Amino acid sequence: MKRILLVDDERWVRTALKWTINKLNLPLEVVHECQNGLEALDWIKVNDVDLILTDIRMPIMDGLTLVKELSSLNGAYDVIVISVHDEFQFVQQAMRSGVTDYLLKPIEETELKVCLEKWLTKISNEELTSKTIVSEKENLPLSTIDRVLEYIEKTPLDQITLKEVAESIHINPSYLSQLFKQQLNIKFVDYITELRIEESKRLLQHTTLRMSEIAERVGYSDLAYFSNNFKRIVGCSPSEYRNIKSKTGDGKLNKIR
Repeated sequence: MKRILLVDDERWVRTALKWTINKLNLPLEVVHECQNGLEALDWIKVNDVDLILTDIRMPIMDGLTLVKELSSLNGAYDVIVISVHDEFQFVQQAMRSGVTDYLLKPIEETELKVCLEKWLTKISNEELTSKTIVSEKENLPLSTIDRVLEYIEKTPLDQITLKEVAESIHINPSYLSQLFKQQLNIKFVDYITELRIEESKRLLQHTTLRMSEIAERVGYSDLAYFSNNFKRIVGCSPSEYRNIKSKTGDGKLNKIR
């Protein structure tokens, strides 16, 4: 069974989608529901999911920002966006960001079934390809990881995604994700998150950049998600961290243009 996450600020929409998906009798299971993108990102951080169905218009964090944040974290998530007809320009923007497919409200059962069956076929083909690659490269040398780490070191944090790294060394993103965890005992997304938080701590301590500028520099397009991640890992908010370091005199602030 493939795991689905539903993201929509309207509970009745989530309930109707879940009921319809169950009715289709496909190898799919709705494992969780979230009411905005920020809540979804926090849940995805500690849970596995195969497909995300998300509305575009939501408070706190909308669907487009969610897609951008997913890309900056990993780049390996499949997303289907949901919108109304007069938001098609946003759908086009989402598709350019790598979204798998889209559905227009009101969602018809037939259209939902066709969309999900198409995704299942895509996933089946990708898994077959990935298994072939793993079989052919199961003795891949550690130099591959060395090349990955070298790429990460020389690339700005706001430009690093699993997909881009995999393409740089010509291997499948899913395989790279498996190899990274196997060789370094840490998920790719967690490794990049640690780098981003460490760099943001340096910028908070030694520069006068605004919070939004720091968030963008380390790869977060959404300030709220950056602050949430920072507090979860460091134990205080970015502004609190800056104030603490300023009072203890641990760093001299320098303006960066």
